[in-house]
Amino acid sequence: MDGAEEGGIRILRREVLVKEHYRLERIFFEQPGKGGERQELRREVYYNGPGAAVLPLDPSRRTVLLVRQLRIPALVNGDGPKLIETCAGIVEEGDSPAETVRKEAEQEMGYRLHDIRQVFALYTSPGASAEKLYFFTARYGAEDRVGGGGGLEGEGESIEVLELPLDEAWRMVEAGEIIDAKTVLLLQHLRLAG
Repeated sequence: MDGAEEGGIRILRREVLVKEHYRLERIFFEQPGKGGERQELRREVYYNGPGAAVLPLDPSRRTVLLVRQLRIPALVNGDGPKLIETCAGIVEEGDSPAETVRKEAEQEMGYRLHDIRQVFALYTSPGASAEKLYFFTARYGAEDRVGGGGGLEGEGESIEVLELPLDEAWRMVEAGEIIDAKTVLLLQHLRLAG
């Protein structure tokens, strides 16, 4: 896209600042100013996606599956080291977002999911991150347990699986115990869907 213009915005060049677990780039671009003149700006963009998240529901018991896992950004912000979240992962090349949540559910939670349905796709923090997250709901039952979950040890994952009544999970949102945006969005979606 360098040099191409779209909507009056032209990418001039990109500079890779960090390429480790994820990539951080500085983007130099031009845009029209208020007076019609061109102005050159730069922004840092963090590439950590696309991703996919799923909230499984057992409709007969009205329970949901969530995970609790280490999140260093939450810790450095003073919110504690572990967050309660929906199961999620990065969409690997060659996989669809739906395939990603199917695999992640078995790795992280130890459950096989049914009726996986995409409900929306959103940018999580478009001011700094290129991550586009695909949100899914799915169904599960006690008979769908296929493993212990916990994530992949080779990736440093030590994930605790939580099965909670949907109403209890929402109470935790209201009490500030669940503070992950993707989780709040999917819990709210299930509550509104009835």
